[in-house]
Amino acid sequence: MSTNGLVRLKIREFAAKEGWTLKEVSDRSGVAYGTVKTYAASPGMAMADINALRKLAQTFDVIIEDLLEVVKE
Repeated sequence: MSTNGLVRLKIREFAAKEGWTLKEVSDRSGVAYGTVKTYAASPGMAMADINALRKLAQTFDVIIEDLLEVVKE
């Protein structure tokens, strides 16, 4: 039996580095504020919208993998 890993999105860290609020991240990326807030607050997620991840990575000028931190495998 295999289990899916959980990832945490490092949105707060990248936002803090830029001096942005989560609302500013939402505005700059085009990702709904509720989604940004949920992703930023989650200690570990099994699923996320790839289009939202792409937009967030582009906003922070990083690759998607840089946004992810594996918290459970």
